[in-house]
Amino acid sequence: MSDAAERLRARDRAEVARLAPAERVALALALGERDLEIFRLAHDPPLEPDEAVRRLQRRRQAGRRPSRCAERIVG
Repeated sequence: MSDAAERLRARDRAEVARLAPAERVALALALGERDLEIFRLAHDPPLEPDEAVRRLQRRRQAGRRPSRCAERIVG
């Protein structure tokens, strides 16, 4: 890895370490929302938010042992 990438990663870790726990949770939630929106808009036509969430959940479950509970939730 390049020195520049290592410096950026170290800087990011230091910035997150200075955050209060509630701020870290808020950051994680904001990043998740941002990533969901990027995924949703990457499709043509863009997916509805609920459909994007369902697709991501299905992908997460792919290859895992089937679960009746997960099948009811994810579909």
